[in-house]
Amino acid sequence: MADGGFDLPIYTVDAFTDEPFSGNPAAICLVPHGKMMSDETFQKIAAEMNLSETAYIEHLSENSNFATSNEFKLRWFTPTNEVPLCGHATLASAAVLFFCSNNSSGAITFRSKSGPLIARRDGESITLDFPINPVEPYDRTAALSIIKEICDPALVSDVQYSPGTKKLLLRLEDNFSRELFEGLCPDPRALQATDSTGKVKGVIVTVRGSSVFTDTSGQSFDFVSRYFAPWNGIPEDPVTGSAHTVLADFWRKQMDKSEFYARQCSKRGGDVKIKIMCDRVELTGKAKVVLRGTFNM
Repeated sequence: MADGGFDLPIYTVDAFTDEPFSGNPAAICLVPHGKMMSDETFQKIAAEMNLSETAYIEHLSENSNFATSNEFKLRWFTPTNEVPLCGHATLASAAVLFFCSNNSSGAITFRSKSGPLIARRDGESITLDFPINPVEPYDRTAALSIIKEICDPALVSDVQYSPGTKKLLLRLEDNFSRELFEGLCPDPRALQATDSTGKVKGVIVTVRGSSVFTDTSGQSFDFVSRYFAPWNGIPEDPVTGSAHTVLADFWRKQMDKSEFYARQCSKRGGDVKIKIMCDRVELTGKAKVVLRGTFNM
């Protein structure tokens, strides 16, 4: 069936938070069974929503339904293009199925371009099972133009790269203050102009946790981060699951541990619990559904 002539359920969900208007918002669409929608339409809806990601949950078979099935197809679109992995929109997708569609499954498997991704209900939280994305040393000279758009190069102590996600990782000096870290404000157009090869699709900036980086209860974070991705139409992403699959590998090597409590220090902000198991990583967080509606297709 071609596009048109039906209502498309859509939700806005704030991921990696239990408070509305914080965390990372994603739009989640439940594609009705038997409705064939084109990639062009998916992209237009994502541009219309203008959030960092719009996700589409699709049935795998004619017997599938959103309330009882435990496997679905999942795709993610930024306002400008499709991406192979998005953590916060996966968490938001699971939240819609568990808490809006009242899905009875304890765990859901999403079939995606990054392989099978499992989302497990864990009380009021949701745990995502993702592949870990290893990092490798990166030539500092080659990254210098990018670094200069972020901060003073003298403040960067390490430069790494994730080939699987095309994310560049910059570790800042441990004595970097919270005020300065949260105040980083690179110009999106200037940052995007630093790389036109397609090798870099996003920049993670991270700092080791310290007494100045604590949550509202006073608990310290193991590390904090920011994420900038103007190449994907995202000046700054509020909380990024895929970035934490990269950060997990980096900080595992730095700290020689496999469990972390982390925060992404964007203006909205969000907290992530991380557990590494071999070549997989579990990301746990909460989500808040803030909007329910329909697109008239």
